[in-house]
Amino acid sequence: MRTDHPAEDEIRANFEEMLASVRGGGGLRTDTGLDNETELALWAIARAFPEVPEELVTAARTEFAAQLDGSHRRARREALARMSEELDRKATQ
Repeated sequence: MRTDHPAEDEIRANFEEMLASVRGGGGLRTDTGLDNETELALWAIARAFPEVPEELVTAARTEFAAQLDGSHRRARREALARMSEELDRKATQ
C-alpha cells in the first residue's frame, strides 16, 4: 500500500501506462494517482475495446488534463461547499 502521493511525472507515466492498457484490452491498476474522473474515462475505453473510438481517447486525455490543472479538485470542493450550505440552510429552517 502506498503512503505518499505520486509526483506529477509519475502520474503522467501512470496515465500513459493505463491508457495503453485499456486500449489493448486490459484494465487499470490501483494506486496510480489518477482521480475518479480520469479513471472513469479510461474505463469507458476498456468497455469499448476492441473498437475504441478516438473520441474516447481524446476524452480521457481531456479528463487527465483537468486532473492536472486542478479543475476536478475545484469542482469537488465547490460541490461539497454547495452541499454544506444546503445542509446548513435546512438546519436553520
